[in-house]
Amino acid sequence: MAKGKKYDFQLVAEGETWSAKILRQASARKTVISKQQDGFATEDEAKVWAEAELEQFMSQQVERNKRKAEKREERAEIEARQAEARARFEDEE
Repeated sequence: MAKGKKYDFQLVAEGETWSAKILRQASARKTVISKQQDGFATEDEAKVWAEAELEQFMSQQVERNKRKAEKREERAEIEARQAEARARFEDEE
């Protein structure tokens, strides 16, 4: 397994072929296979695929996290406005 923090890849020899797995560290004790590809003729082919896929996978995660953060901010703004409106309404009564 190559070195990394949350995302990494692993190359495995299966007979005469190689497979590559994109791994995600779900917790301190649990690792999840996020993506895998089998049937590479050489270790180098598997490594090239794994490195490219890992980079693409991580960039997709960054974009996904940005979208989720934006939606979270929007929800927080809406909730703040609603709380403010409730407070004004209660003050009027």
